[in-house]
Amino acid sequence: MTSALTLPDGSQLASSAWPQAPSGSQPLPFELDHLLALREPGLVATRRHIHSHPELSGEEFETAALVARELSLAGLRPRLLPKGNGVICDIDGRPDGPVVALRADIDALPLTDVKDVPYRSTREGVCHACGHDVHTTVLLGVGMLLAQLADLGELDGRVRLIFQPAEEILPCGSLEVIEAGGLDDVVQIFALHCDPNQPAGKVGLRVGPITAAADNVTVRLTGPGGHTARPHLTVDLVDALGRLVTEVPALVSRRVPANSGLLLVFGQASAGTQCNVIPSEACASGTLRVMDRDTWEKAPEIVAQVVRDVIAPTGAAVDLEYLRGRPPVSNDARAIQVLTAATVAALGPDGVAETPQSMGGEDFSWYLEHVPGALARLGVGKPGPNVDLHRASFDVDERAIAFGVRLMVQTVLRALAATR
Repeated sequence: MTSALTLPDGSQLASSAWPQAPSGSQPLPFELDHLLALREPGLVATRRHIHSHPELSGEEFETAALVARELSLAGLRPRLLPKGNGVICDIDGRPDGPVVALRADIDALPLTDVKDVPYRSTREGVCHACGHDVHTTVLLGVGMLLAQLADLGELDGRVRLIFQPAEEILPCGSLEVIEAGGLDDVVQIFALHCDPNQPAGKVGLRVGPITAAADNVTVRLTGPGGHTARPHLTVDLVDALGRLVTEVPALVSRRVPANSGLLLVFGQASAGTQCNVIPSEACASGTLRVMDRDTWEKAPEIVAQVVRDVIAPTGAAVDLEYLRGRPPVSNDARAIQVLTAATVAALGPDGVAETPQSMGGEDFSWYLEHVPGALARLGVGKPGPNVDLHRASFDVDERAIAFGVRLMVQTVLRALAATR
């Protein structure tokens, strides 16, 4: 692709398929709606290109290069993160105005894409099953429209576009962005996340916690090993592992208030290779998720104590690795006011939807440890049964791309006006 925003030859996409401004919405200034209408087919082509060429966390070099190239073609001056797998780009408006940041994550998941679509992943075992391809495309579209405003002298401050790597793993990519100066001078930051439980044209908003804290827990058990005929002469690690994965999650939840929503789930467990050999090593790993910040602070100590208590009678030696992930995303009330007004302007009053706190984790939370901001849920649900995030068959209603661009442009305009 010479330009990711050029529709591929032979495409069956038609301009009539793209959504007009929703009923009850307000037009974007300076005929940006017309420019967006012209860009919509190319934006969808960009999303499909990214979807078919996904890159795992920490390896987003081609995606970052594509982003940088498209921003440069729009007359902007992007800079790569030190590792080359992420991009920061400032759109310079009024020099004495505030700095508002927008963030998109760009990494994919280690899943095999099972969809029967022309833009199916071309990389075995890698798939955009969380909508980061949509996040990236939306932010590219926003950058192109805002660059036009800046050229006209109508951008009331500076906008920083952050295309972040490694959202799906630990350590989090947001920490790399912060270390690289991504939040310098920023007064507010906003982000979108795809939500298949809402249809395109809806945006889920919530003041306060909107995601859970999420940490990784790995427990390694060791013993001398031995014969299954004589478990009394050794340490039965399979038995110990069974106790670990069944008893520890239940007991941990009993050490905290029920409304803290603590959830420990092991997603991997392994021990042994032979039916008549007691192994000398066993391992289980999983995630701990919790809805409130205070319990998150106490969680490592609680887990460590419960694991020791459960495993002690078995005689197994325990090595616990507790890897801090991310705190809950807690949306600032003023930032949600901005997003609410922007949603009404971009999508009409019916575009605003309430959304519950999710047990999913999001490293956007680390940005909010430094500056106020908010995360909104962008409806991408397709007609028919919903396919949840992180499933290999996940796909989106591509009309959500234009809706997301309109929303974030309106968000920037209102945030700049409110922080002058």
